[in-house]
Amino acid sequence: MIERKAGIYDGRNKSSAYKDLVWTVATASDTSVAIEQQTLLTLTAIEANLAELGSDKSRIVSAQVYIAKMSDKPLMDAVWKNWLGDNAQHWPQRACLGVNLEGDVLIEVTVTAVRDV
Repeated sequence: MIERKAGIYDGRNKSSAYKDLVWTVATASDTSVAIEQQTLLTLTAIEANLAELGSDKSRIVSAQVYIAKMSDKPLMDAVWKNWLGDNAQHWPQRACLGVNLEGDVLIEVTVTAVRDV
């Protein structure tokens, strides 16, 4: 069965899981702060979403990072690297794209992770 975890927006869920795969998406809960803080808030939400479906950040296999300003990428990267840690075995494949995001959102992250079933 497909598991789905509702988010705060109508018409979409924040997370889904099927068998041993988990997909989730997040943005910052406070969009009044700078890219570093929005990145940390977003990654904290990703971590909570993964835990809710039995996974964790060390089991992320793929990530897509959408940022409003590519000039902010080095700032985002510093937070990302600190969040993931030094163990290269826990680093996912990742793509980063510059996009137009809604309102004051500076970053949105989607990930695919593995879990035990």
